[in-house]
Amino acid sequence: MIQPVAVIGAGPFGLSTAAHLRARGIPVRVFGDPMVSWRDHMPAGMLLKSTPVASNIDAPQRGHDLVDYCDAAGTPRLVTDEDIIPVETFIAYGEWFQQKLVPEVERVRVVSVDRRTADGGGFELKLDSGELFTARAVVVATGLSGLAHLPPELAVAAPDGPTPTGPVSHSSQQHDLSRYSGKDLIVVGAGQSALETAVLAAEAGARVRVVARGQGSVAFGEPPWKQPRLRPESPFGRAWSLWALSYYPHPYRHLPAQLRHYLVRRVLGPLGAWWLRDRFEGNVRVSEVGRILRADTADGHPALSVLTHTGRTDRLSADHVIAATGYRVDLAAMDFLGHELRTELAVSRGTPKLGAGYVSSVPGLYFTGLPSAASYGPVMRFVCGTEFASPRLVRHLAAAHG
Repeated sequence: MIQPVAVIGAGPFGLSTAAHLRARGIPVRVFGDPMVSWRDHMPAGMLLKSTPVASNIDAPQRGHDLVDYCDAAGTPRLVTDEDIIPVETFIAYGEWFQQKLVPEVERVRVVSVDRRTADGGGFELKLDSGELFTARAVVVATGLSGLAHLPPELAVAAPDGPTPTGPVSHSSQQHDLSRYSGKDLIVVGAGQSALETAVLAAEAGARVRVVARGQGSVAFGEPPWKQPRLRPESPFGRAWSLWALSYYPHPYRHLPAQLRHYLVRRVLGPLGAWWLRDRFEGNVRVSEVGRILRADTADGHPALSVLTHTGRTDRLSADHVIAATGYRVDLAAMDFLGHELRTELAVSRGTPKLGAGYVSSVPGLYFTGLPSAASYGPVMRFVCGTEFASPRLVRHLAAAHG
């Protein structure tokens, strides 16, 4: 019996990879709750910053783009750069994609993955159902799961970890912001997640302050009709650098490590969507500071000590602090990977070093999505990265383990 390929994760990258594997006739088992991060870890009422063309989950055949879902569901077509996608629509699109192309997703958790040395190798996986089985290759497509980053200066106010009912939470824990109606809320960050969380909380009745590092750090992009016309189009806007990173990530992994990690952090960095500006200005207070020194609590209420740009120390208090401080890839957080397997993996600043076809230094173990960004560029942080990643990963896997 041919051992299947195991895909861990059922978000856009996992579903896209599995669809390409199935199209090649490669047996595959997919584990996870489809679109769970989008459904449970994004705020209700959120709108996607990405345009429709940047929100397609790559499929091995035509007819499975976002606009195809809109036609099938009988909803208005989302086509132009001015069309804004509600998160609920994107979740429904992902679930439709899964039902059509990856119908046999197993809603169980993978507890462990270990190398298998007997009978030709491969990997042994244990599920939380108690089942043990062998896979010839494993694709890790776990997305943002377990990678939420809480800076140390904020973590001291949440010794038991961030939680929406405690003094400090992470933005990924905030689905229902109406709980803060009538309360004072601080949102830390300057990216789309921070700014949109702040707006949604303010619209739900909270008194909101955004705290961001750096003067001019809170900014918004230009609308599509103001984009420069003499530059090539990319899913993220018109710029030569964005075009190259979107369509030619091949050489990215050959850049020096320091440059690769810098570009992942800085390209497409913190910037609010053009359509968010009017809802933000006048409704959310902004404190742009030199840095946050520390967070503490008094009577259960958090406060931030911040260093202003004039060198003064201020204290900002609230009923709750939301850290919209992003995600950080760290293989140590992927505790389903066995200890011996993790020690075998070549890493760079906690991220797996990937070769051609998204394969790690352990033959047969692949990473796609956010964990692959340090090797293939910032486009892997976004859904449109599936267009580059999925066919290449599956082509490599088929050649090596067919």
